[in-house]
Amino acid sequence: MTLLDSINSPKDLRKLDRKQLPELAGEIRHRIIDVVSRIGGHFGGNLGIVELTLALHYVFDTPRDQIVFDTGHQTYPHKLITGRRDTFDTIRMHGGISGFCKREESEYDVFNAGHASTSISAALGIAVARDIKEENYRVVAIIGDGALSGGLALEGLNQAGHLKRKLVIILNDNDMSISTNVGAMSGYLNGIIKGKTYNQAKDLARGLMDRIPLVGGKIHGMASDMEQLFKHMIVPGTLFEELGFKYLGPYDGHDLNFLIDLFEKNKDYNGPLLVHVITKKGKGYVPAENKPIWSHGVTPFDIASGEVVKSTKTSPPSYTAVFAETMIELAKHDPKIVGITAAMPDGTGMDKFAKAFPDRTFDVGIAEEHAVTFCGGLATQGMKPIAAIYSTFLQRAFDQVFHDVAIMDLPVVFALDRGGIAGADGPTHHGIYDMAYLRIFPNMICMAPKDENELRHMLKTSFETGHPTSVRYPRGNGFGVTMDAELQSLPVGKGEVLREGEAAAIFAIGNEVWPSVQAAEILAKEGIEVAVINARFIKPLDDELITKYCRPFARVITVEEGSLAGGFGSAIMERVQQLGIRDVQFHRIGIPDEYVHHGAQDVLRAQYDLDASGIAKRVREFVGESKGMTLGELGAILDEAGQRIPFDELKRAHERGIDSDHIDEVVYGIPQRVAK
Repeated sequence: MTLLDSINSPKDLRKLDRKQLPELAGEIRHRIIDVVSRIGGHFGGNLGIVELTLALHYVFDTPRDQIVFDTGHQTYPHKLITGRRDTFDTIRMHGGISGFCKREESEYDVFNAGHASTSISAALGIAVARDIKEENYRVVAIIGDGALSGGLALEGLNQAGHLKRKLVIILNDNDMSISTNVGAMSGYLNGIIKGKTYNQAKDLARGLMDRIPLVGGKIHGMASDMEQLFKHMIVPGTLFEELGFKYLGPYDGHDLNFLIDLFEKNKDYNGPLLVHVITKKGKGYVPAENKPIWSHGVTPFDIASGEVVKSTKTSPPSYTAVFAETMIELAKHDPKIVGITAAMPDGTGMDKFAKAFPDRTFDVGIAEEHAVTFCGGLATQGMKPIAAIYSTFLQRAFDQVFHDVAIMDLPVVFALDRGGIAGADGPTHHGIYDMAYLRIFPNMICMAPKDENELRHMLKTSFETGHPTSVRYPRGNGFGVTMDAELQSLPVGKGEVLREGEAAAIFAIGNEVWPSVQAAEILAKEGIEVAVINARFIKPLDDELITKYCRPFARVITVEEGSLAGGFGSAIMERVQQLGIRDVQFHRIGIPDEYVHHGAQDVLRAQYDLDASGIAKRVREFVGESKGMTLGELGAILDEAGQRIPFDELKRAHERGIDSDHIDEVVYGIPQRVAK
């Protein structure tokens, strides 16, 4: 039996002798390496925070004392010692434990987070609530140096320093976020690390002064002014102390004994305290230490070599790769194109663009709000900025899209990677809401390609609209379609008909177009012929196609890998109403009013009937239960009723979206015949 096997909660951890903790740290690392090598997951950050996690739970009385993790992707050691050891091999799997903190999962998970920079504000809120209720427990926030570049973290620091509440902030500094950190804050922290001689000299001087009888205290007072001068000379700024924090560090974040002593000594400091520890991403596993960017989040790999386990079958290119290649192609012919990303150069493909155009690529750090407004400024000067940001992360810049881009009708392009179901990272990372929250803005144009080839054409088109434009595409590989040799401009607001059919019409968007075509083929074998329309645009919509297929009494199905509330299907229904078309029967397939949990993309899509068989099932049920009818059935009833309106004339009128009073009178004059 290992030490880890005996740890069911931090109470068990606190029973161990300190000398046993390094052995436990090694077992935790071994368990993380073993599980992640088989199923993938966040990796390097978890290996780097083992000692810090053990020291915090060893000293602080959790769960009474509240530990708030920023982002939460580095909580694997925390999960292993808080009652989830036996389910750890299900992490990020459908039905398994989450890869992030989750209050519903454990009382030790204080605050849910999947986006960075939240921990300081959340912890401060907890500390203030504690004081209002006159309770007595400690609050600790853990934040990485990468997350400290986010504006929310600085807002939290500002307020915490002002309120002076009892709060400990641990700055876990590994010089990395997902990719290498950028920006002035990173440079500042590096300067502190290089200036650690100051802290050593200060401690030595204080010790010497304390040994001088009678005058030691006076010298302390005389030295205070000199200390400030000395500090500014050796350390590049005193930001944290100027903000109102007591600053301690930097310290070795892998020295367990030292960390325990440090936390024991300072855990009850009556005010805001910031402890700066230095850790190594991937600590204890050489391949992860040598490749910190790779190690952030990994797919299955061979433990001995650290090499990724590659599939034997050939796969189509990923949407991200196609995006990067197309951007490089476009930028070669247009010097005004500028690429911006928010700490995600590798995840978005901007790393490849940066290699080709280093002077036209900007990584702004974990600062999506700044990224969008920065793009707005570029656009006012005639540049053509494209912000490559995951769909879920653009939510953080909602106001900037509205206030700093859309109102001014600035031609900023938003490339939204991970649009739709993103997979094992769960509800914080699925790109479910972009169609709903972007289409509400006037001037905005929103597109979604049916495949990787159409993505290329949409990227070209996005720089030609002259308006704010979003292009959303899914995580993962394309469909393996043939790629056109030349980039083409698509007509804005125009869809395409991929299949005709009289029983119903499917309007599909983006990643759900080809599954809808496959569903139509399944139904055709059963004698149910349905039309399939690739909408291409969420906004503006194709009025001509809507008028043609959304006729009175038509059966219309919308399919989207996004929120049904306010999404693509809602947009179609709204437009039908605006065009004055009545009595269309709708059935929408998409994400209902609930958060999508973690799991493999194909499993989650099947759960929501977003695969071919699920779409076919829903259409089959809708057509079978619907009281609507095909246009041919309607014409036959009208002829049988003795109405002398030629069918062709009726069809042309409806296709033009023009219903004469006489046609309306005829249609609504026989409700008992139509609603069979």
